[in-house]
Amino acid sequence: MSLLVNGLTARYGDQVILSDLSLASLPRGEVTSLVGPNGAGKSTLLRAIAGLASASGQVRLDDLSLDRMSIAERARHVAYMPQTLPANVALTVLETVIAALEASPSAVGGDAAVRAMAALERVGATPLALKRLDRLSGGQRQIAALAQAIVREPRVLLLDEPTSALDLRHQLEVLSLAKAYARETDAVVVLVLHDLQAAARVSDHVVVLANGRVRVEGPPSEAITPTTLADVWQVRARVEACAQGQIQVMVDAVL
Repeated sequence: MSLLVNGLTARYGDQVILSDLSLASLPRGEVTSLVGPNGAGKSTLLRAIAGLASASGQVRLDDLSLDRMSIAERARHVAYMPQTLPANVALTVLETVIAALEASPSAVGGDAAVRAMAALERVGATPLALKRLDRLSGGQRQIAALAQAIVREPRVLLLDEPTSALDLRHQLEVLSLAKAYARETDAVVVLVLHDLQAAARVSDHVVVLANGRVRVEGPPSEAITPTTLADVWQVRARVEACAQGQIQVMVDAVL
């Protein structure tokens, strides 16, 4: 029971962004982080899985061929959270979460407002329910976007840099929510992250991308190594475990 990505190729015009990219099977109930330098193809890969970027190749969820579905059909199983929400939306946060739920009629059951409030409570955003989206901070909009993503209880949850506008406490809370969602709903959760220590903290599996290809993937301790940091990011660094067993990356120099 897993998400399979095989032979994925994506282009923007004449530029190849992803080149025949395949991933190890991503199991349900686990979190995978996509990491790599700018321009590595992380966001394109996430959008291709969601069906929002034109790509060839195979994307399967268990026995379902997601790549053969329309965007509307794929949205029944997959939810994608972009890096930012539009800043000029004059709806309340509650209205936007209800709209996200109703965008997939097959997901609507029971009272939509009750389900939307439950999603907001799950992400700790109940106080934002009646605030207009265009009057929120960037971090608050990201929390609202997370509620929009989980309200339909997708089997695949894709989060593109979900912590980029958040302070340290809220970063940790969002990462904990992502892991809890995977465990509690048996979903496949895939994150794009720049912070390697955050990726190591939250992930069961880490995929390092560079130039549209997978350079290494595996458990955090196997994917985030001094060799990988030198090869992909061109830095000399030490990777050590702290007293609590969490990976710490210490960069000594640029190569």
